Amino acid sequence: MKLYADTPVRRTRQVAGDLLFVLWLVLWVYVAGVVHDATTELADPGRQAERAAERLSGGLGDARDSLADVPLVGERVAAPFDLATDASDELAQASRDQVRAVESLAFWLRLSIATMPTLLVAAFYLPGRVRFARRASAGQRFVDSADDLDLFALRALATQPMHVLARVSDDPAGAWRDRDPAVIARLAELELRSVGLRPPR
Repeated sequence: MKLYADTPVRRTRQVAGDLLFVLWLVLWVYVAGVVHDATTELADPGRQAERAAERLSGGLGDARDSLADVPLVGERVAAPFDLATDASDELAQASRDQVRAVESLAFWLRLSIATMPTLLVAAFYLPGRVRFARRASAGQRFVDSADDLDLFALRALATQPMHVLARVSDDPAGAWRDRDPAVIARLAELELRSVGLRPPR
């Protein structure tokens, strides 16, 4: 797989583009981490409320058990503590639910912030890089010697703009049919450069 062009200018652009893409990816992963951490901190009051409610529930339960042992009136005196313990348990559960909701929000925020910008840029940048790698890799297999230039010259006749072909020869197709080596070499060079390759020496 050929990832970078042989020509220096195009290769430099490709390397710079790849580095910028990686930096863009790292930047948004970092931003997503910062947002995740900041959002997770919003769950701290919920955790504190959960711990306080659990301590309160435990204390009320102990008090209820102590009062229940009082003869004759123990059960009636302990009954309000049962209600208070239930209320504390509900408060603790509500706090746990709030913490889970904040953690879920933090997770989805992190995921969306990390992926959306990178996917947007990747959708525009990566197809061109993949297309180049496929074309250059396929072309590289045919560039072994000067004898292979004929194929690239033919492709240049089919794909290069007319004004570019006119700079090579007044009749590039006729010169190709006559197997003019100079015209074939120039046509092949045009096509090879378009796919990021250098002609063989």
